[in-house]
Amino acid sequence: MENQYTVTIFTENEIGLLNRITIIFTRRHLNIDSITASESEVSGIYRYTIVLRTTEEQIKKVVSQIEKLVEVLKAFYFLEEEVIHQEMALYKVSTKALSNNSELEKIIRESQTRVLHIEPSFFVIEKTGYKHETQELFNKLEPFGVLQFARSGRVAITKQTKELTNYLKDLVKASESSDKIRSWKLGTNGSSNN
Repeated sequence: MENQYTVTIFTENEIGLLNRITIIFTRRHLNIDSITASESEVSGIYRYTIVLRTTEEQIKKVVSQIEKLVEVLKAFYFLEEEVIHQEMALYKVSTKALSNNSELEKIIRESQTRVLHIEPSFFVIEKTGYKHETQELFNKLEPFGVLQFARSGRVAITKQTKELTNYLKDLVKASESSDKIRSWKLGTNGSSNN
């Protein structure tokens, strides 16, 4: 049975890594619904958040394949109920629509949006929420003439009690220790110290 999964991948910051990760999904004919990349809470470690619909068997294989990439420190997958998540959307609407319609004002007030920018010809509002909430607002605004609409990928954190931050810090320490051991074994000229 297919479910929606959130995959969280912690990596080093390497050029081309995102491409190699997405190829793993492409080879298995899996469609990515959203993808977000950012620096994580641990300096030097980056987080990819990928959302897709698939089976548990497939997601296990994908995560296992992702973890084989050298720059990937760890990858996890979660069901919807195991994460807290949000998306952000921007809506560019004609100012003319606002000045001629009290219904539009009511929609904006009741939808818990924030006005980000106002120009003589348009204004931009921001809505943070679940995908269905940002889509619902788009549907309400569409009759008034949405000039542009953009939605971010999912931003998610886990509900689990064991903090990923501690796990990541342990990985960094282990990596630094193995680098020191490797340097010591090779010596300064690259030859073995036997």
